[in-house]
Formats: sequence, structure tokens, C-alpha cells
Amino acid sequence: MSGKITTHVLNTAEGCPGAGIEIKLYRDGICIREVKTNSDGRTDAPLLEGDALEAGVYEVQFGVGDYFAQRPLETAEPPYLDIVPIRVGIADADAHYHVALLVSPWGYTTYRGS
Repeated sequence: MSGKITTHVLNTAEGCPGAGIEIKLYRDGICIREVKTNSDGRTDAPLLEGDALEAGVYEVQFGVGDYFAQRPLETAEPPYLDIVPIRVGIADADAHYHVALLVSPWGYTTYRGS
């Protein structure tokens, strides 16, 4: 079995998937992947998988400021949340790490999903 990092973003302010959110994946301070979420708030493929996934610390950055600026919500300028960074430790490179993000313009929650 090969491991992978996946994600899912839900817009809790409007009760919908976070579609079109820019995501950047970093390892050792270097951006190794840039993608946008699809209409379901997920990426079309894992952020990282197989032999490319090694044990270590990764950071997933979610560009929620730009996303919410395009939504029909009243937000401030500059936005309260712009880039949401989530740093995760990968202990087992053969496991599935699902980085779930529940977000509004004013707060967020994250958890390791399935």
C-alpha cells in the first residue's frame, strides 16, 4: 500500500464545498505542488502519493482570502484570514493523511479525515 495526502475544503459560512481554492504543498520550505480545488472542494488527484511521499513535516497552504473575496459575503480588506497554513507530520509514508479544512472568512477548523 502506498501512502498519500489528500484534502477537502468546506465553506462553513455558506454551507458548500470550497471550490476554486488555491492550495500549495510545501516540504522543507519548498513548494512542491500547486493545485486548485474542484467543484466538490477536493483536488482531482492526491496532493502527494506513492514514492514521492516520505515521512517528515509538510505544510498545506489554503488561499482562502482570494476565495472569499469572490464570494457574495461581506469581508474586510485586508481579509481576516488570507492564507491558512496547516503543518502536518507524516510518520508513516504508507498511510493516508486526509487534511480536511472547514473554513469561513473569520475562522477555521481542521482534522485528519479518512
